[in-house]
Amino acid sequence: MKVIFLEDNRVENVSEGYARNFLLPRNLVIAATPKALAAVEKRMDKKNAELEQRRTEMQAVADKLSAMEIVVTADVGEEGKLFGSVTAADIAEAVKKTAGVEIDRKKIDLNEPLKNAGEYTVAAKLFRDVTATLKVIVTAR
Repeated sequence: MKVIFLEDNRVENVSEGYARNFLLPRNLVIAATPKALAAVEKRMDKKNAELEQRRTEMQAVADKLSAMEIVVTADVGEEGKLFGSVTAADIAEAVKKTAGVEIDRKKIDLNEPLKNAGEYTVAAKLFRDVTATLKVIVTAR
């Protein structure tokens, strides 16, 4: 029996007993009728269009952020060493102040916290395949 899983709109063949006794009573699937398949296709097209629009918007934001310099001020001791470090949360806060764009700190790719003053290049994942390259400048307070 061909059914459509409601959770992720995938179409699969399952045994008739499994569909009738387990999946259908729990409202996990619907029968794959031509009308239902057309509705699923329409939903998938709409979802794909929304995802593409979101990706385009995030690409524009990534281009904007890549062209900017993000300045983070910190307490600096001798020889340019920081008291503490600059973390992804600090960079996310600086991006919000500078560009007005909120980035989740977990999406900022720092291999290790920045412990010296200077210029750094940091990647921030904004969307599935959209990554912004941030130019972060750590300066003395």
